Amino acid sequence: MLELLTSETPNGWKVSILLEELGVPYTVTPIALTDRVQKQDWYVALNPNGRIPTLIDHAAGDFVVFESGAILLYLAEKYDRFIPADTQARSQVIQWVMWQMSGLGPMMGQATVFNRYFEEKLPSVIDRYTRESQRLLGVLDAQLATRDYLVGDYSIADIACFPWVRGHDWAGVEIDGFPHLLRWYDRIAKRPAVQRGLLVPEPPSAQDMAEKTILQGKTIIA
Repeated sequence: MLELLTSETPNGWKVSILLEELGVPYTVTPIALTDRVQKQDWYVALNPNGRIPTLIDHAAGDFVVFESGAILLYLAEKYDRFIPADTQARSQVIQWVMWQMSGLGPMMGQATVFNRYFEEKLPSVIDRYTRESQRLLGVLDAQLATRDYLVGDYSIADIACFPWVRGHDWAGVEIDGFPHLLRWYDRIAKRPAVQRGLLVPEPPSAQDMAEKTILQGKTIIA
């Protein structure tokens, strides 16, 4: 049995969406970020970085995977789904997952923090993260100009990026000027498994979603 330790953030939703797409049984252990459960000793013993999500594969000797991108890769390879068999196409999917982890997620997270939650308003900092987030969204838009998904068929590359694009409003980043990205977003948002994954670990209120979506970004600054 798989166990997902998670909360209502884009990184958490990436994994719950993939689990729902796979249709495999799993249990959920909610992690209350506002109570800093992710910093407690028992959790850090599983995830040295003290962030969510964490996956435990109990059927594989309680094997633990932390970092959302690594979890996506582990699950895709374990079940041989949502990742191509062809070596080059597989590499392309992994490239986009790494791109999301190193660029889109951190920049959108910081844009959200400084646009909405940082007490002191710093125009130059806000502009820096907002503009860089828009640049990265433009990269996605260009990639999607001639294709339905980032690499061939729907894959973990799309799953990795989708929750961060979904949070553009909270980040204060406009996407109206990206028609190809909007088309891609609408297509993925209609998938039943995606809709189910966004309710894990529980359906958040609007306020909860606002607070918990950016909490990991806050800890980057702390």
